[in-house]
Amino acid sequence: MSDYHHPVLLTESLDGLDVKPEGVYVDVTFGGGGHSRALLDRLGPEGRLYGFDQDADAARNMIDDDRFQLVQANFKHINRFLKFHGVQQVDGVLGDFGVSSHQFDTPDRGFSTRFDGELDMRMDATQGQSAADVVNEYSEAELIRVFRDYGELRQAPKLARMLLKARTQKPISTTLELRELLEGSIPKHKVNKELAQLFQALRIEVNDEVGVLKTFLQQLPQLVKVGGRISLISYHSLEDRLVKRFVRDGKFEGEAEKDFYGNQLVPFKKVGGLIVPNQDEINQNNRARSAKLRIAERTTW
Repeated sequence: MSDYHHPVLLTESLDGLDVKPEGVYVDVTFGGGGHSRALLDRLGPEGRLYGFDQDADAARNMIDDDRFQLVQANFKHINRFLKFHGVQQVDGVLGDFGVSSHQFDTPDRGFSTRFDGELDMRMDATQGQSAADVVNEYSEAELIRVFRDYGELRQAPKLARMLLKARTQKPISTTLELRELLEGSIPKHKVNKELAQLFQALRIEVNDEVGVLKTFLQQLPQLVKVGGRISLISYHSLEDRLVKRFVRDGKFEGEAEKDFYGNQLVPFKKVGGLIVPNQDEINQNNRARSAKLRIAERTTW
């Protein structure tokens, strides 16, 4: 498990859940199972934990514990699969939305700029379009949207035009081909950062990460019991803004609904402030450097 993924903000995220020994909890990003194992340590014999992960590789980290059930599905389907297992409501939900170390470090998954591999980037390798499909089939306008909205790249139009020109010669099928094609047009001191932003943008598009997160968050008011907690770790501003707005306003756009007296009608209230890793954790795991943890409690309407 330690080679698969290093759990980020482990103690802080579990403390935020205020775990009840007899409670029912969900880890919607099981991955290497680090958060799940630590959460099980806080549960008593009557407690129950469900782990979600759509990546088939995560099943290798199965936990042999009668209190644990792994659901091999995207967490956007959380309500449907929990109901299948007889669960209507839970005491807490934990989410660590980053790409696992295993996914980054497996060249043929195509997540990292450091390796040459297939331009894939699918969390579930059996589903949907790959990054190669996006690069080779999207229109110029669609590529600009992806690079600008999900990678925050100022050079989005220029990069899109370069891809369109290159793919008329031959399809772009590997991470190395994509990197070599684009890095010459990026200032040397910005190459690594901007390529990482571009790869992030493709990954978000391929896996519909924004849509998945919205669908997931919208199910939480019905799923989490009053007094229950959510503990959510984000790694880029798009995710963090969605989580922050949902906790604050109960929606992603517009102002929160209010009652006759002007009181906000929101399903969650934040618990504490934004939590980020300390320098010791960043030194031990550099991928933790962009993590942001937000904790909230289910309220009465």
